[in-house]
Amino acid sequence: MKKHWKRALVLTMLTLLAASCGNSSNKILLGPDGKPVDKHGEPINPYEPGTYEHFKAERGYPKTSKIWKNDQLLPVTDASNSRLILSRKQQRGFLLNGDEVVLDYPISTGKEGHATPDGEYKILEKTVDKHSNAYGNVYDAEGNRIYGKEKPSDVPEGGRFDGAPMPYWMRLTNDGVGHHVGNVPRYPASHGCIRGPRSIMPTVFRKVKVGTEVTVE
Repeated sequence: MKKHWKRALVLTMLTLLAASCGNSSNKILLGPDGKPVDKHGEPINPYEPGTYEHFKAERGYPKTSKIWKNDQLLPVTDASNSRLILSRKQQRGFLLNGDEVVLDYPISTGKEGHATPDGEYKILEKTVDKHSNAYGNVYDAEGNRIYGKEKPSDVPEGGRFDGAPMPYWMRLTNDGVGHHVGNVPRYPASHGCIRGPRSIMPTVFRKVKVGTEVTVE
């Protein structure tokens, strides 16, 4: 009986040792901040891929140019239940249905000297094909572009002014601030408007109406 007992004890110890060795590769590594990292020391996103939490936890957010969509909410979001939050701090735009984010996309707000004003607004006007009456390109009488000239007041005699295109225009103020398609370099770069990428602005435009609430913060 003693031999059988000793043999069983040895087999149990060997089994436990093997299990311990087998799990050594699955050991969770922690970085200096106590958060999980991979074998190269890079942070591991702890959230399920495809979720909004995972998107926001990715390296580079909010500076990423990527767009997140809630595929379940997007089809049922329309002008009757939507609102917008445009964040100057994060340089991100958010289309919401109630309190749930439907779209999270990059924006570019006003640069220094032309800061986009914070506040609570309502969309005053929607125009698909809009051109600026304040900024654009100035040409001389021969049709040559005059570089460094961008306002109607800069037009020489016989020349012309071509307003900058601002497709999918959503006016927020009567003095010219709106949300529209434009260059989005991932930092404030506009003359006060809020630019968004061409790939997503038509969708945003369709999901809102004149009167939709917009928060700039």
